[in-house]
Amino acid sequence: MAPPSLQRDTNQTLTEQLAARFATRIRDRLMAPGTRLPSVRQCAALHEVSPSTVVAAYDQLLAQGLVEARRNRGFYVRDWTRKPRSAPDQKAPEASFSIASSDPCEARRLNAPISASTLMRGMFHSGSDRPQPGMGVLPPEWLDNPFMATALERVSAGRGLLDASIRYGDPQGDATLRRVLAERLTEQGIDATPAQVVTTIGATQALDIVSRTLLKPGDTVMVEEPGWSVEFARLSALGMRLLPVPRLASGPDLAVMARYCEDRAGTPEAPRLFVSVSVLHNPTGFCLSPASAHQLLQLAQQHDFHVVEDDTYHHLAPDHATRVAQLDGLQRTIYVSGFAKILAPAWRIGYLAAPPALVEPLLDTKLLTTLTTPTLLERALAQCIEHEQLQRHAESMRARLAAARTRSVYCARAAGCRFVTEPAGLFGWIDTGVDTDALALRLLDAGYLLAPGALFHATRTPSTLMRINFATAQQPHFWAAFQRARDTMVKSP
Repeated sequence: MAPPSLQRDTNQTLTEQLAARFATRIRDRLMAPGTRLPSVRQCAALHEVSPSTVVAAYDQLLAQGLVEARRNRGFYVRDWTRKPRSAPDQKAPEASFSIASSDPCEARRLNAPISASTLMRGMFHSGSDRPQPGMGVLPPEWLDNPFMATALERVSAGRGLLDASIRYGDPQGDATLRRVLAERLTEQGIDATPAQVVTTIGATQALDIVSRTLLKPGDTVMVEEPGWSVEFARLSALGMRLLPVPRLASGPDLAVMARYCEDRAGTPEAPRLFVSVSVLHNPTGFCLSPASAHQLLQLAQQHDFHVVEDDTYHHLAPDHATRVAQLDGLQRTIYVSGFAKILAPAWRIGYLAAPPALVEPLLDTKLLTTLTTPTLLERALAQCIEHEQLQRHAESMRARLAAARTRSVYCARAAGCRFVTEPAGLFGWIDTGVDTDALALRLLDAGYLLAPGALFHATRTPSTLMRINFATAQQPHFWAAFQRARDTMVKSP
């Protein structure tokens, strides 16, 4: 027998109703510990909702401690009556960010909002042909091109496929790709040699390798705020203490950074690392000024911390944008980038360029986690770069994005939103005038996944801001749904 339909004409969102339905069954012992919940797609079909709604509902159950996620296996009911053991004498971090809180009271207080994991799982369970304004990537149809397949065919010809398949590749990465990347970095003003480059499984793994190499649980890391929610969640999961640094138009708030460093100088809590998106910052679109970059390096030298520069969006960036790595010649800066945003998300090719003394320790960490990276794909990417195909593709994407940005800005302003920062790059940072956590849950019911502003803060607080993806927020039908949901919230007591 099919379950009773969820109600679409109540104050409760479909996400809240679905989560409450499962929660009641679990607490009434109708679903025993160890029971597997339906898959996202099965549950969406059964209850006639979008997969994004199911993902958010399961996140609410995670936040309440009623279910657990098992890697590659799904969601299972956990023994929610057990109390988690706490480590004695463990000092709480000064700022922390979790993918989903395990405290039911806290989860109810926050109404288990859209989390970092919801946003990430939404990338794989969209289940809708509607563009998703909260996503962090370009639409798949934008990335459709013939030259990647051609490059893959070339490197697979003859014994290419066999040779690249029957033995591990170079742990540091394919030599040709590292040479090509070093040449491009030099052209960009970053003096790097192939020996300083290590390829990774995407830029995310590069960031993870750096963290695992240079930090230990309890170490202090300065992060930009607003900033990338997944990075907050990842660092917190590794046991790091997060110190939020306000991001200004010219760069990080250097006065706040200096105060953090001076107050903790000579103690175990002194900052060890600063993680920054210098160019086309996510979510504000800000770009670092040369003066701020210079002062940041002076501060890093004075207080002995490293700067991790995440240049994920450099293919979409304006010419001659300032990078920290350009100024210090990879002495205190570790440069990280990748190709998922512009070319091939599923190829998962990223890289880092590091000071010579750090290359071997970073490589050791890579070996312990993934051994090596896919040689065949790295060789194909090297061809795409050498033949200038990537450059032409990036130029085309910048032009297409500029047109989409114009349309999205017009639609957002027509819908009554205000841009907090000047529109630039892939993302817009806008003020909606209402709580975007609640707004996001309502729009999930309409099949749209949003990125509420609270996600971009190390310590989650309610916000009226949200991030939009210019490439996926240019459709009038989304903004019509947005206005309906916002108007309902405004009228509600």
